[in-house]
Amino acid sequence: MPRPSANDITQETLPKISHGRGVYLWDVSGRQYIDGSGGPAVFSIGHGDPRVNAAVARQMEKVAYGYRYLFTTDPLEEMSAIICKATGLADMVYTTSGSEAVESAVKIALQYHFDRGEPGRVKFIARQRSWHGNTLMATALSGFEDRQRAFAGALPVVGRVSAANTYRLPEGVTREKLVAHLAAELESEILRLGPETVAGFLFEPVVGAAGGALPAPEGYAKAVAEVCRRHGVLVICDEVMCGSGRTGVWRASEEDGITADIITVAKSLSGGYLPLGAAVYTKGIADVMAAGHGGPLTGHTYTGHTACLAAGVAVQKIVEEEGLLARIRDKGPRWRSDLRARMAHLPQVGDVRGRGFFIGVELVADPETKAPFAASLGVNGRIRAEALRRGLICYPSGGHVDGAAGDTVILAPPFNASDAELDEIADKLVATLETVLAGLPS
Repeated sequence: MPRPSANDITQETLPKISHGRGVYLWDVSGRQYIDGSGGPAVFSIGHGDPRVNAAVARQMEKVAYGYRYLFTTDPLEEMSAIICKATGLADMVYTTSGSEAVESAVKIALQYHFDRGEPGRVKFIARQRSWHGNTLMATALSGFEDRQRAFAGALPVVGRVSAANTYRLPEGVTREKLVAHLAAELESEILRLGPETVAGFLFEPVVGAAGGALPAPEGYAKAVAEVCRRHGVLVICDEVMCGSGRTGVWRASEEDGITADIITVAKSLSGGYLPLGAAVYTKGIADVMAAGHGGPLTGHTYTGHTACLAAGVAVQKIVEEEGLLARIRDKGPRWRSDLRARMAHLPQVGDVRGRGFFIGVELVADPETKAPFAASLGVNGRIRAEALRRGLICYPSGGHVDGAAGDTVILAPPFNASDAELDEIADKLVATLETVLAGLPS
């Protein structure tokens, strides 16, 4: 059978959105979609919330933006207090995207080492099967071959270690020995590069697009953090996708039992209402930069944009007032179990994983060997198209096994999705998978 063309497995023309309310979106033809993935895991309280819209409008009536390096503002001070309380960290640089947050985290790490008298610490280590953003350095840090290929010649060199994946273990390594194996591998990479040259190790507590909501095994974060501390390497947790409450706690790495030196947040922080992200760091880092240069040397024109922060504050207040993180902690594990049960009749569903309202489904051609579908089949593209035809927004992705093959689907609904809406998402995903899998060549 010939390889399907792009038009066979995706829509030639994207639907044009009209409006959204809660967990639903409508296009201009009146077709309704349930947002099962929060777009790209962004929409934490759904669409069109009048409380957020009103907060932004009130701010816009006063001033849209007080330039961060000339003024402080109420929304900036409020959001800073929220983030510091939620993370236990001390200060932050605001951005308008997760990619910028990662870029800022890198610059903060470099400046910290420079200001403390170790300017030779300029190298970074990251994992295979990771995604950290679209700026050049963030792309270089990522272990996502398909998204790097066009830029490979210009990407800075980054040290690389294995993914932390209990479903796909390194050859000859058992689940029980995985954490020790990965910690030893990280230490070997630090030693190979030269400990005095390594600035930081960056990882996602739960890998998003590149791994399909893949959480690290228990004990992993503590083990790699201990290795980093021993060699003076900063621990940087990329929580752009998995953080700001998505897993049921505000700081995703809290569940791993560590406090990173720097974390990055975005996406659920302002729930998609306006762009907002941050690189958040410890008091120790803040003090060193203050003594060295008076503060962080990174920032952007729209750093601390007032209306964006007003949106973020409104979103975070709703999350707290409605107890949405407690709801995720209660409902998330049960919903994941329910999804697994609903798909038990599909042998190609190899793994259902994740934390909270951040769930991944991995599809395989052979459940015994875990062999992925051939990339030429375009399985994740078929799922995206079929889901949209059924009125479901989900987040399929590919290439996590070898850079080309490997198909996953992420579900990341709004934190306040009702039980009935979660059931609707599950029903439509199961029907989508049944249709796509039945249509594949044998």
